[in-house]
Amino acid sequence: MTSADEPVRPDRRLPDPARTRSDILRAATREFARAGYDGARVEEIAARTRTTKRMIYYYFGGKEHLFRAVLERAYGTLHEAEDLLDVPHLDPVAAVRRVAEVTFDHHERHPDLVRLVGIENIHGGEHLAAARRSGRIESPKLDTLHRVLDAGRESGVFTADADAVDVHAMISAFCFHRVTGQHTFTALFDRDLTAPDRREHNRAMLGDMVVGYLTR
Repeated sequence: MTSADEPVRPDRRLPDPARTRSDILRAATREFARAGYDGARVEEIAARTRTTKRMIYYYFGGKEHLFRAVLERAYGTLHEAEDLLDVPHLDPVAAVRRVAEVTFDHHERHPDLVRLVGIENIHGGEHLAAARRSGRIESPKLDTLHRVLDAGRESGVFTADADAVDVHAMISAFCFHRVTGQHTFTALFDRDLTAPDRREHNRAMLGDMVVGYLTR
């Protein structure tokens, strides 16, 4: 039997590396979102996968690098959703509403992303900044939002002097609070922000807020 701390030989045959990495990242995402960076344990992540702590260190080089990889994967999934936005055929108002709806839907389907971002903010964004410096992650290009806002201003529909980052922040703030604030909001107001019967109301309200701001 080998020691858990024994280094893995690079020439050792590994069972389906791509699947192993994917399994580790999924389990790590759940563990970091549940316990935070400081509370997460590599042993627990290994127990949730078909691998070992030693193998996790082989693939990712330690807990800090594993957390960076989790952030890269989470943001990568968000960027992919944004890249797939198909709005050129829509008028500017419908297009910006569609951007808000897609963001709303993505955050609802990926609550772990919201929790991970909150955890990373507690740590001053240091892991995300390191990932950017190493070229492992890029800032959202917001190309679609830029084009929609330009088209709206050129047509005279959008009167607000807002750039894409402003609108992105506005949309993200609503989507994030809906996930991170759901329990305290329920405790204070007896209203569940994520209740299925209020989903379409909240989704439409987000679009109304953005359009109202841009057309004021």
